[in-house]
Amino acid sequence: MQNPVLEELHAARRKILADWNGDTDAYLRDAQTRLEQSRRPIWQGKQRTMHCTEVADHPHSDGGSASATR
Repeated sequence: MQNPVLEELHAARRKILADWNGDTDAYLRDAQTRLEQSRRPIWQGKQRTMHCTEVADHPHSDGGSASATR
């Protein structure tokens, strides 16, 4: 059974690789340059662990805790 979403993703990957002659490093460098030149804000989130005590100490309004609902 084929998955049309995965097929589309694989096709996009093949096209990107073909456009960049298989050089993923060059593609990623170009993408980073375009991102920086766009001057769009980039969210810089704070990395959290799976067992974040700050969140776990604050129950949700439904009575559950943050760690229990994830």
